[in-house]
Amino acid sequence: PTGGPALGSVPEPSWPGPELDPARHPQPAPAPAPANKAKAPAPAPARPAKKGRNKLVLLGGALFTLFGVAYGAGLLLNHSDVPKGTTVMGTDISGSRDEAVAKLQRSFGNRATTPLRFTIGGKPAELKPEKAGLSLDSQTTVRNAAGSDYNPVTVIGSLFGSERKAEAVLPTDEEKLRVALQELAGTAGSVTEGTITFDTGKALAVPGKPGSTLDVDASVGMVTKAFHDMVAGGKATPVDLPVATKDPVVDQAELDRAMKEFAQPAMSAPVLVKAGGKSIPLGAKSLPKILSMQAVDGHLVEKYDLEALKTAYGNTFDGVLIMRGTGEKTAVTPQDVAGVLGKALRGKTTAERTAVIATNPS
Repeated sequence: PTGGPALGSVPEPSWPGPELDPARHPQPAPAPAPANKAKAPAPAPARPAKKGRNKLVLLGGALFTLFGVAYGAGLLLNHSDVPKGTTVMGTDISGSRDEAVAKLQRSFGNRATTPLRFTIGGKPAELKPEKAGLSLDSQTTVRNAAGSDYNPVTVIGSLFGSERKAEAVLPTDEEKLRVALQELAGTAGSVTEGTITFDTGKALAVPGKPGSTLDVDASVGMVTKAFHDMVAGGKATPVDLPVATKDPVVDQAELDRAMKEFAQPAMSAPVLVKAGGKSIPLGAKSLPKILSMQAVDGHLVEKYDLEALKTAYGNTFDGVLIMRGTGEKTAVTPQDVAGVLGKALRGKTTAERTAVIATNPS
């Protein structure tokens, strides 16, 4: 029939159906939601400390304590002026300052005054350290070595005999050394200096000749080192000092000047020396025994042999007294005679060649 359900079809339930009506059929309780946070695991049990590490800590502490004890002991033993184990050139000088100075002098005092030996151009020569400005300054050496040393290595090392080296003070007066070497060069060199000699009634110029002599500039350092080696080792081993070729200081021009200004006039005629009414002539025979010339700073100057002069005038001036600056009167001396000769020997006339010794100078 029209409008009825089709044959074989199942009618759809109306919405909402009685089976699904929430009012008539209550909903079941929702299941609990799973927890978002995971449960914290239980703490792991503490691991037992390693035995090896404990031993290292204990050992470190023991070493630190031992270090402190050793350092303190070292400081206690090093309370003297010069710390224990201090040496100078291998000699222990520890102790008080006076003890240290005494030890230095005992060990090196004689060495520091022993003459140094040299060879100059094959010729032997000696030089005394004191004359050459070379010395050992014991006081300054000890002063420099004195005082506390707080270096742990040094302090603890002193307990086991370690050495603390101090330098010896060996000052050099270079100016004095150069003067001594110049004198040495004059005696050991082969240079012949120009000079003037006096013979009966005449003067003779003698030209100089070049030769070898001590090289002073090159020798200063070598002599200083030889002294240091001598003090340290105690052996005066000869040192070969350098030489250099040198011309005479007095050249021909200086010879000519000295001959003209002094030597020839001096021998041209006798001179008369007077004092207190007494007089004596000095001439061709006596003057050559009295006169000579020497080089001073490159110039020739006259020199008087006082012994020969005294022999020449003998007892001529006995009883003649000279008023001195001290207010005393004393006899005529060779120095008095030589003091008036220079001007007279350069004179030309008889009056100029008369030398008068004033007995009461104003």
